Amino acid sequence: MRKPLLILLFIAGSTISFAQQSGRMETDRPDQTESPFITKKNWLQTEIGLTIAKDIGLSSILHPTILWKYGVSKRFELRLLTEFVSHENPVIIPDGNDFITGLNPIQIGGKIALWEEKGLLPQTTIIFHTSIPKAASKNLKLNKWAPEFILSMQNSLSEKIGLGYNLGAAWDGISKTPYWLYTLSTGFNLGKNGYTYIEIFGAVRKYEMPQHSADCGFGYYINDNFKIDISGGLGITENAADWFTAAGFSFRFNTGKKK
Repeated sequence: MRKPLLILLFIAGSTISFAQQSGRMETDRPDQTESPFITKKNWLQTEIGLTIAKDIGLSSILHPTILWKYGVSKRFELRLLTEFVSHENPVIIPDGNDFITGLNPIQIGGKIALWEEKGLLPQTTIIFHTSIPKAASKNLKLNKWAPEFILSMQNSLSEKIGLGYNLGAAWDGISKTPYWLYTLSTGFNLGKNGYTYIEIFGAVRKYEMPQHSADCGFGYYINDNFKIDISGGLGITENAADWFTAAGFSFRFNTGKKK
């Protein structure tokens, strides 16, 4: 499967929800647009998902991807991303295709709040990760560090509609040339606990055909600290992956002292 879609799926973008202001958690799934909100101080948040994707007839499965986030302060959170994956590879007939399965290089990073939304100025954070080359299964290790940087922005268009968008760059641990990433997502609150979104996203790298995709999804809050979601998407350009579907859940709890 082509690397840029995997990068975006592993980042596991955010929903556009407005309840964060009143205490409800904001997650970095299921869409590809990263949330600009910071995990609350002393809270540990975990976001788990299963993704199945097809590209040129071959399957890639994340089973699961787990994003751990810890709120250090009002303006900073720590992040740890682990991904157990299976990639289908073609082999000579009559043996059929083979799967490479294992742990992708672990990613560590953080998110820093830059400024709050004010008028046309969007709420903005910067997110950074890097893959640790050797912190992976033997057949999935990298030779180089693979950093990525995402500028996450969001505007509230109304009480029920929001616009989120990301711009960033990611390296794959092989080439020195980065992928330039973008996302654009419109979210709609559906009553007290549900929401939906539609989105376009993609990646561009020098000397390669651009990869553009679209997706949509739905999320539902069981309570302020537990949420479930489902999503799916299709490739728009020939060089993008054919399709993907995903489902997952997120939860958080306070690790600080109780008053």
